[in-house]
Amino acid sequence: MGWVDADAHVVESPHTWDYLTPSERKFRPGLYTQEGDDQRQHWVIDGKIRGLNRFVFTTEALAQCSAALGRDMTTTMATRDLEDVAARIRHMDELSIDVQILYPSIFLDQCTERPDTDVALCGAYNRWMADVWKEGKGRLRWMATLPLLSMPDALDQLKFAKENGACGIFMRALEGTRQITDLYFSPLYEEAQRIDFCIGLHQANGNWNAVTMLANPDGSRDFFNQYRIFNVGAFFRLVNGGLPKMFPKLRFGFIETAASWIPWVIYELRRRLDTVDSRLPDNLMEEYRLFVTCQVGDDVPYLLNHTGHTTMMIGTDYGHADSSTELEALTRLKETGGITPQIHKRIVEDNPRTFYGLGHC
Repeated sequence: MGWVDADAHVVESPHTWDYLTPSERKFRPGLYTQEGDDQRQHWVIDGKIRGLNRFVFTTEALAQCSAALGRDMTTTMATRDLEDVAARIRHMDELSIDVQILYPSIFLDQCTERPDTDVALCGAYNRWMADVWKEGKGRLRWMATLPLLSMPDALDQLKFAKENGACGIFMRALEGTRQITDLYFSPLYEEAQRIDFCIGLHQANGNWNAVTMLANPDGSRDFFNQYRIFNVGAFFRLVNGGLPKMFPKLRFGFIETAASWIPWVIYELRRRLDTVDSRLPDNLMEEYRLFVTCQVGDDVPYLLNHTGHTTMMIGTDYGHADSSTELEALTRLKETGGITPQIHKRIVEDNPRTFYGLGHC
């Protein structure tokens, strides 16, 4: 038993694409660095700049940013892109973390509208993660990133993921032009609940046109409108669409969107769906198996009245450097969260082990 970081990341590197099969090498992403920007690189896929940027912050720059913001975000490139798995494990030990759940970075944005490219990139990523899991001796578990533009291929890669250390499926609230309640995903949900996999709805956006439309006027990122708000809507849509009843064993998690919005959305659901003869359960999140990651700044004691004690988790956002990143989040929650040691243990250990199907031993 030990603490579980419910939201960590890997930053893909050129090595990731060494896992493309010989016939898929034509799909290999390239890298483009904009003049004057030494903090990030852009992926070039199918001749276009696509996918989320590759973060190449220096350790010194991250240390300065951490000091300015009062929260630790300092990592090395070798631990972010898992060039040095042993160093990543040592850093986890320093943070008192037993297991990290790895989410992708590049796939937080849509990488392609082409099914063949999608199949190739996801397959390479999943094979790479399988090797990372083996090298990390089970302490680096990962979320399968599936080519959802081709459901037969997605189901095929899901089988491989189950056999090679994955513990769930990474999804975006918007997958191309499809919402997560689209019946297109029913075969995936059926198989996920059969093999005891969860669905991790990480803040992301799988529709490149939407990302572009919602950018700031100068073209820079607007993470709240481009990414976070879609998870809020997905929570409402899941319950309103009846997915928890259609798939009675499936667990959905809302990752890296904080948790302060939960009371608002549950209130809106009750105002619209509750009737005398058909009311939503009092313990809606627990009964419907809906989990959420909080952040240190959330009013956790208040939120627990709405989420229940068995559905809240917390992550570090390891590998990134944004408003969600706090490497010491699990410790700081214990020190500043205003919660009992028993509740802290639920949030950092029991609940994520339940959500990700890790067991309690």
